[in-house]
Amino acid sequence: MFYLKSSEEVLSELHTGAAGLSSAEAGKRIERDGKNKLAEAKKESLAHMFLRQLADPMIIILIVAAVISAVIAVTQDESFADVIIIGVVVILNAVLGVYQENKAEAAIEALQQMTAATSKVIRDGVLRIVKSEDVAVGDIVILEAGDSVPADARIIESASMKVEESALTGESVPANKTSEILRAGENGDVPLGDRVNMVYMGSTVVYGRGKAVVTATGMNTEMGKIADALAKAEDGKTPLQIKLAELSKILTFLVIEISVVIFAVTAIKDGNFIADIKSGEFKPVIDTLMVAVSLAVAAIPEGLAAVVTIVLSIGVTRMSKKNAVIRKLTAVETLGCTQIICSDKTGTLTQNKMTVVREFTGDSRLMAQAMAQCSDSRLGESGEAEGEPTENALVNYALKTGVNKTEYDLKFRRIGEAPFDSMRKMMSTVHEYGGEYIQFTKGAPDELLKNCTRMVKNGGIAELTDADRRLIAAENKEMADKALRVLAAAYRPHGSLPADFGADALETDLIFIGLYGMIDPIRPEVRASIDECRRAGIRPIMITGDHVDTAVAIAKELTIISDSSEAITGTQLDAIPDERFAEDVVKYSVYARVRPEHKVRIVNAWRALGKITAMTGDGVNDAPSIKAADIGVGMGITGTDVTKNVADMVLADDNFATIVSAVEEGRRIYDNIRKAIQFLLSSNLSEVISIFAATMIGFSILKPVHLLWINLITDSFPALALGMEMPEKDVMSRPPRDPKKGIFSGGVGADILYQGIMVSVLTFASYLVGTALDGGLRFADSGVGLTMAFITMSIAETLHAFNMRTVRRSVFSLKKQNKFLLGSMAFSFALTTAVVFVPGIRYAFGFESIGFVRYIIAVGIAALVIPIVETVKLIQRKTRRKKTK
Repeated sequence: MFYLKSSEEVLSELHTGAAGLSSAEAGKRIERDGKNKLAEAKKESLAHMFLRQLADPMIIILIVAAVISAVIAVTQDESFADVIIIGVVVILNAVLGVYQENKAEAAIEALQQMTAATSKVIRDGVLRIVKSEDVAVGDIVILEAGDSVPADARIIESASMKVEESALTGESVPANKTSEILRAGENGDVPLGDRVNMVYMGSTVVYGRGKAVVTATGMNTEMGKIADALAKAEDGKTPLQIKLAELSKILTFLVIEISVVIFAVTAIKDGNFIADIKSGEFKPVIDTLMVAVSLAVAAIPEGLAAVVTIVLSIGVTRMSKKNAVIRKLTAVETLGCTQIICSDKTGTLTQNKMTVVREFTGDSRLMAQAMAQCSDSRLGESGEAEGEPTENALVNYALKTGVNKTEYDLKFRRIGEAPFDSMRKMMSTVHEYGGEYIQFTKGAPDELLKNCTRMVKNGGIAELTDADRRLIAAENKEMADKALRVLAAAYRPHGSLPADFGADALETDLIFIGLYGMIDPIRPEVRASIDECRRAGIRPIMITGDHVDTAVAIAKELTIISDSSEAITGTQLDAIPDERFAEDVVKYSVYARVRPEHKVRIVNAWRALGKITAMTGDGVNDAPSIKAADIGVGMGITGTDVTKNVADMVLADDNFATIVSAVEEGRRIYDNIRKAIQFLLSSNLSEVISIFAATMIGFSILKPVHLLWINLITDSFPALALGMEMPEKDVMSRPPRDPKKGIFSGGVGADILYQGIMVSVLTFASYLVGTALDGGLRFADSGVGLTMAFITMSIAETLHAFNMRTVRRSVFSLKKQNKFLLGSMAFSFALTTAVVFVPGIRYAFGFESIGFVRYIIAVGIAALVIPIVETVKLIQRKTRRKKTK
């Protein structure tokens, strides 16, 4: 804790002095401590990522099915079509997964880019410019306005030095720096944002100059700790990933169990099964294995992974048009169930731009001139002030008042000044115009008022009475109570050129002009966005490094809190044990004066309660908590590269309101994915039931290649089109869904069951009609029956996609049509027809020529899915209305 020690003690402890280190000693320390740069994160190899994709249980089942098919094809001299199709499905799924995960984390690289390229240090008693990575502990660093701080260092000299640390501490105003020793707080430490005698890697000097002795380099710096926290924070799975993993296991066990049952039943039914195997006759085994392959293909929705990925990708495209850039596909779905949004204040809820919002003065023009000319900021080519943020606010406000600083500086030429000093808290400048001299002074109201004897009042100058002082003090307090930063201005005419430009000589007998109240203003669209979040059942939390009074004022204005008791500081948070905080976290909606570790702790506490938590922010200090959250939201304009690269989503317009549209899109996408899953699984269930029942009876209703065609061609395109459905009317007026609820909750499981049975029954009916038209009704192998069963199952599943546009409402009540769905249904219909009627393709699939009449009969049976499902929906709606009465 070098900030609690004197400069002399720090220099002594680090074995250095005013002359700095020798080059030899610096080299030894760099060899001991390592280069002054951040460690690089290890990246997973493409090969490892590819193999990890293949480890999915559903993929393993398909691989086993492909191997069995290959063995059968070789031993029985049959087609390799099944092997090739399954192999292509497996490889495509793995490649797609690798592609999505191959966006390597670039957070550490971004942190490295933020550090200074070169630094000025005193080595061997002389000033040298060295690479920042070659700065060593004990080096004396020279810092001037515009310099990036290369490492953590204890200030040993400071001349009105101000350092921009908002990216690290969350402070919207540059910190005034001093070389004085600090006193520890009640907890024996000083918060990062209050360590005014320290400078940190990655921050920038915006005013003044100073010297500092380096106390930590590389990964030992505060930024290094953040980089280390980024490396340690693990990426968790999103709710959708968890649900799909559960589904994968369920389907895997289902295939294995059904295959075992079929094997056992076959052995029992065929009395010669074991004897045939012993005698070398493996046909019964091969037939059973083929059934197992058929079941594997039937049970596993091969197109599901691709459908989910593509639907998410479509959502990403839609969101990018609304300025929400998604870096991880699954983050889209996570947004839909977000329950907590932890937002940084500076630059996210506010504009990160100090602005004058209130004035108290007897002469607005003179006040604007005084504040603008007693500032070092300048108007840039863009018309905006450039320099220290507070002075920028003064110059920008003066311009709005009609005082152009550039023009006034030419007319009122600055000839002398008493620079700002943190002890007297004032700054004075002297200007010459037409042989006359005028002095402007600005500073803290309490200090400046002590040096005033008169004031601008009622268009003239009057004596400053005690009543006036009380009035000014009351106005100052009122502004401060509203979390405004208050500055006062005064002036003093000089009959001749002052002989002494010292502060003591200039800052006396001043004429008080007025007060300016400044604040980092709220983004105008944020309040409406927070109201929208509340309607959607989302709780906003403000987390900032700023002072608690400022944070509370902003939070109350935004209706994040209604009482200051809902706010807590980082120091108070340190005093709360983890066990107690796990319970108390629900009490607080504002956290002030926090460090990066606090933010991660807050996010983790909410997550421990089972809440899906989002974290928004723009500074380096937000990066670890953004990575630890379920979904991290970075700012694209004001955000640092670190934050953007760690975030799951980046707001291209830095607009908090964009989160609202992103949440709506996330909910719409999840609803649509759920519809697609229900559609695909009910289709797969119908195939499993059909294969299982036919096998138990003793005939073959469909072959593996037929099932693959239905799953990949007939089903996939309509499933994708379901992802294009518009959102339900109540999508943003219902609470976030419970992430603990499974895919089959809310009656989806029952729907899948009855819909799967329904399609299976219709398929069996079509098969029996086919056998009846092909020599007599029977449960036996029939080419015509198989062909008609294929048509019915394929068309029924295509038409069932139309049913799935809405889960409970009548599909005919929807006013807007899904053109993508209609197009995909027509496409699937055409492909199914082509497979049955084009001679070459028909032969490859093993179909019989059935003629137009039989084709129409099969299609007619398939069309029954629409009236059946509509009837069930009607019954479900009536039942639900009775329960709610």
